[in-house]
Amino acid sequence: MQNRRSAARLALCATFGAFLVSLTALPAAGPAQAAPANAVGAAAGAAANILPHRAVYKMSLLSARNSSKVSDVRGRMLFEWADACDGWTTEQRFQLRFVYAEGDEMAMTTNYTTWEAKDGQRYRFNVRKLINGEEDEEVRGDARLAKDGTGSAAFSKPEPQDMELPPNTMFPTAHTLAVLDHASAGETFFNRVVFDGADSEGATEVSTVIGAAAAIKEDGADPLLKGKKAWPVRMAFFPLKSDSAQPEYEMSLRLLQNGVAESMQIDYGDFTVNAILEKVEALPKSGC
Repeated sequence: MQNRRSAARLALCATFGAFLVSLTALPAAGPAQAAPANAVGAAAGAAANILPHRAVYKMSLLSARNSSKVSDVRGRMLFEWADACDGWTTEQRFQLRFVYAEGDEMAMTTNYTTWEAKDGQRYRFNVRKLINGEEDEEVRGDARLAKDGTGSAAFSKPEPQDMELPPNTMFPTAHTLAVLDHASAGETFFNRVVFDGADSEGATEVSTVIGAAAAIKEDGADPLLKGKKAWPVRMAFFPLKSDSAQPEYEMSLRLLQNGVAESMQIDYGDFTVNAILEKVEALPKSGC
């Protein structure tokens, strides 16, 4: 069911954070660009500015077409990005309620946790989804990449499965750091293949457009956000197993230089979900 799959894919979106700012039309996705030879060094540069943090977002339906089966979305998301010395850990917890035009409702609870090595070459993931209080799916596994981005993923749940990952694949945190690195360099567009393990469908090509930077306004801003540079970012997600010229979904966001996502909008075509940052706090330093 497409609506249920759309709901499940919300787990990925929080990795990239933030608010819709008007951009030019998204270019059609082309072949994924080769990863730069100094990709690890570039990521290390962006990582130096990352703020390990815990953030709470209010999520709601922003808009829906007349043909949409979804009439309302309400809930919250907790997102944590922590420094685990040799890697980055993330945790996303969703509690969302979907209301459908025919009057039915669906309560979705998702817990999505990952660990990713700082060299971008090892990754572990675990996703547990509950629908109306009953377990709907659990996805668990790990993946490895060589320096050229080729690699493999091994799923232990929902059933044992191995899959090859194409050249130039990145894991989610490495991709977020790459977005920040491209933004800092003033580069406006790039493609990457990203494997996140959110489901067993495999990797996704992500086409990214980055707008001009602006500083967060001082008035009323959280102390952790004040004066930070922020970029409007727009991404389109194309599953590699699909032949469609249209993305599965698009996301517009405003991404701060310290990795905090101020808000985001996720567009599934027939409906759009809005996420607004309500609270952010720094996590304790790892001590390493």
